Amino acid sequence: MRMVPLSRIVSYWSEIQGDRVAIYHEGETITWSQLDRETNRLARAYESLGVGQDDFVTIALPNGIEFFKSTIATWKAGATPQPVSARLPKFERDQILEVGEPRLITGVADGSHEGYRTLPAGYEPDPAISDEPLPEKIATSFKAMTSGGSTGRPKLIVTTSPAVWDIDSDRLHTQLQGSMLIPGPLYHNGPFVWAMSAFFRGNQITVTTRFDAEETLGLIQDQRIDIVYMVPTMMQRIWNLPEEVRAGYDLSSLKVLWHLAAPCPAWLKEAFIEWLGADVIWELYGGTEAQGGTVISGIEWMSHRGSVGKPNATCEIIVVGDEGQRLPPNEVGEVFLRPLTGQGSTYRYIGAEAKAIAGGFESIGDMGYFDEDGYLYLADRQTDMILSGGANIYPAEVEAAIDSCAGVRSSAVIGLPHEDLGNFVHAIVDAPGGLEEAALLSHLSERLVRYKIPRTIEFSDEPLRDDAGKLRRKALREERLDKS
Repeated sequence: MRMVPLSRIVSYWSEIQGDRVAIYHEGETITWSQLDRETNRLARAYESLGVGQDDFVTIALPNGIEFFKSTIATWKAGATPQPVSARLPKFERDQILEVGEPRLITGVADGSHEGYRTLPAGYEPDPAISDEPLPEKIATSFKAMTSGGSTGRPKLIVTTSPAVWDIDSDRLHTQLQGSMLIPGPLYHNGPFVWAMSAFFRGNQITVTTRFDAEETLGLIQDQRIDIVYMVPTMMQRIWNLPEEVRAGYDLSSLKVLWHLAAPCPAWLKEAFIEWLGADVIWELYGGTEAQGGTVISGIEWMSHRGSVGKPNATCEIIVVGDEGQRLPPNEVGEVFLRPLTGQGSTYRYIGAEAKAIAGGFESIGDMGYFDEDGYLYLADRQTDMILSGGANIYPAEVEAAIDSCAGVRSSAVIGLPHEDLGNFVHAIVDAPGGLEEAALLSHLSERLVRYKIPRTIEFSDEPLRDDAGKLRRKALREERLDKS
């Protein structure tokens, strides 16, 4: 076991492989030794702006080397990185800032958030600032991720894991000093954890600004990638490439392909298993809260088709019926998880409360069942959350933005099936006085990040909520599915 503080992790690897590339992004690279020196200077700049022990630093930077620099400098200052989308409208970012109260925001224009210290994208600290090593500091939490929350208000999910890492721990089948590809946005928990877990073990991390199917295959070949993170939408877009294009790339370096964040169609998983090998394909199920989860290899999956695996050794998972009773095998109910270390031992919320039952088991909103062998299978989600392209979209948040538009009386947002994304956002808008779709879309573009904006909108002059203010999203969705 080699426990290394994250404030020292870059210098640790710099002493071993200082001239090796640490991060690759669209032809730009930085070595471990360069990264160490530059983040020493950047951390001192952060400290001069008031960043200290256990403060939050909101990182609103896109995928790239600068994102890593900001994150590492935050750890070196003893603080906690709190990444958000670089494309968030100010309105949405303001809500997150209100919850997290960060000491510093990076990646936003100077003066864009009154009362907060900010640094713009592309910021470079004064070269006169020392790049010598800093005193060792360890943040109480190594990350604080953002979630929209079922109420439409954002919450922070703050890990209880401190900013230290056992670099001998092979948590995700990463190699020591290997090569990982992350084609997903680093402000999401999955890409962040996979990228950093490999980075802490001395891997070169290759990141892309956005996902492109053929580019992904080219990077696996050219950067000799041995492990890659994906969501099923990415896998489907790769599979949709002409067979001769897929076959034209050398993927022999690839040892592990992880997929998570959304259900993977069985046919697609089978296609990847036949293409890359069952031993390469791995799936993980769990939430950012890390109360527990499952892992299944492609080999196991072939004999338990459709399963997401057995509960990890660190947790308990149960399936509960409508009356709160534990259900026997093959009966669908709500999935509840509990770490063996007890409720609340893996995370804390800021801005929300956990949904828990007796015994400290918590739900992340999924329905499912166990088979006789103890393998978990997921059914439809109990919550109304929409999974689109691996991203979580909470209808209440989108409805709140729609309802704030002049002329709207009420709205309902549902997810409808999409061949590529899994689901897409559809809005039903009650605007009795009439409303132009272009005007509504313009309004939403100022309040929501692009992937949350409805792809389709239908207008209605009938109230969508009953006298008690209740909205029946499930019935609205079923009506539209029946018509399709």
